[in-house]
Amino acid sequence: MIDVIRVCRNLFFVFLLFGSSLFAIEIANLSQAVDVAGKQRMYTQRMLKDYAMIGLQNKFGNPTDDLKKIMTNFENHLDSLIQFNKDPATEESLKKVKTMWGPIKEALQEPPSKEKAGKMQEDLEALLKQSNEAVGLFAKQTGKKSGEIINISGRQRMLSQRMASLYMLKVWGVNDPQFKKKMDQSMKLFKDSLDTLMKSDMNTPKITALLKSAERSFKFFEIMNKSSSKFIPALIYKKSNDILKDMNTATGLYAAQEKK
Repeated sequence: MIDVIRVCRNLFFVFLLFGSSLFAIEIANLSQAVDVAGKQRMYTQRMLKDYAMIGLQNKFGNPTDDLKKIMTNFENHLDSLIQFNKDPATEESLKKVKTMWGPIKEALQEPPSKEKAGKMQEDLEALLKQSNEAVGLFAKQTGKKSGEIINISGRQRMLSQRMASLYMLKVWGVNDPQFKKKMDQSMKLFKDSLDTLMKSDMNTPKITALLKSAERSFKFFEIMNKSSSKFIPALIYKKSNDILKDMNTATGLYAAQEKK
């Protein structure tokens, strides 16, 4: 009986030490790496969206549980990318992401505060930029035009969450003098990228249908951005996740077309 307890205790400590690696996903090829790395960009903005929703004490979509899940996913995916990568420049970029992630993770584990929300936005913005660099390096490694299409499609997922997080912070009362500029830039990039994707020769009927569905959901954000009224955070949360779901599926379908 004592031996069983000792074994269980040892396994527990192994889990604590290597738990994230044990649950890291397996990346089979560079196209999948671009897809996974692209999700990291999205996660930075989804964490900010959840942070603001918790601060607003709005429980729609269960943001508390979602934040915990996304934090775990971000860390596990980062481990997977590091394990898969063989390129020195990409390795350096991923190391920077890991260094930046440590203090952000600690801050996200504290109760959300309006006073700290501005700093959280800045830190996640910096993490987004560094993660975006890593995606670009993985896309470059593919040596194919398809790598850039997967990159652009994956970026749409991030933009859906970015538009929502910016709006959530505004509703929460967090003052960001760059709010309008950031929102306008995000929406323009989303629209221009959607036009690019619509013209891709990688499109299948299924992908085209998903792009059109995302376009319909995006019209809501266009209306919201032109309106002086305040929209319900739950509605913003839902619409952003509708786009995220469509673009995540489309990005996976683009990546699946590449076998190596």
